[in-house]
Amino acid sequence: MDQTLVLIQCRDAVGLVSRIAQVVAQYALNIVTMREYVDEATDRFFARIVCAGGVSSADEFTHELRQSLPEGAMVQVNPPALKKIAVLVTKESHCLADILVRYFFHTLGADVCCVVGNYEALKDFTERFQVPFHLVSHEGRSKDDFEKELHRVIHAYSPDYVVLAKFMRILSPVFVSHYRGRLVNIHHSFLPAFIGANPYRQAYTRGVKLIGATAHFVTDDLDEGPIIAQDIRQVDHTYTAEDMRKAGKEVEKAVLTKAISLIIEDRVFITGNKTIVFG
Repeated sequence: MDQTLVLIQCRDAVGLVSRIAQVVAQYALNIVTMREYVDEATDRFFARIVCAGGVSSADEFTHELRQSLPEGAMVQVNPPALKKIAVLVTKESHCLADILVRYFFHTLGADVCCVVGNYEALKDFTERFQVPFHLVSHEGRSKDDFEKELHRVIHAYSPDYVVLAKFMRILSPVFVSHYRGRLVNIHHSFLPAFIGANPYRQAYTRGVKLIGATAHFVTDDLDEGPIIAQDIRQVDHTYTAEDMRKAGKEVEKAVLTKAISLIIEDRVFITGNKTIVFG
């Protein structure tokens, strides 16, 4: 059976759900699931609606929905189901390996169009999955030149999202601006704790009892972008810094996979510096 997915973000107003339901009914669609949320602080309404049945003209249906909503409403009907992701890496393999294995067995839900690394360490591994690998070295060149080449390579694939799978370079606001709201990073700690480098050494020194990982959208502020997913694992005094790092890798993989799943299923809305996530 055909399904129609509708994503809505607009200014809040009385009767929005009723208005949406009336338009949906006019097109003989049946609402299967509807998740909605009002952010009272910003007076914004968010909705993710799955309907049984299809529409002959998504553009016409989108127009009718917009007409029923407050001015400036953002409406998407049937966004592309199969998203393309480009993956940026440095030397650590665990997050990339998890992505490529899931891609190989068709459980990722996305097309990995390319992997780009600033070292060649993961080239052979990537190519075993018949995924193109591009080396864009940062060595011996300016940050501006490096990022221009990085953008040129990625742009050629027109990805929907760019995933930083342990890509250990700080990106400039200019680069981030090319992929605003589409650049996803996995950070090896439970933000906002232990921002920056060596989080497991920081955690060990503090004697923490929980370690975690955070997947977030990248903004101009280091490790402070809107959070998509987080998870934690309990540790204790017997864990060395290396034990914490190993346990942390497992959490990182799980959290990044969860974040990718949420964004490719169109379950994440960005509002200011936070997200609305319809799990």
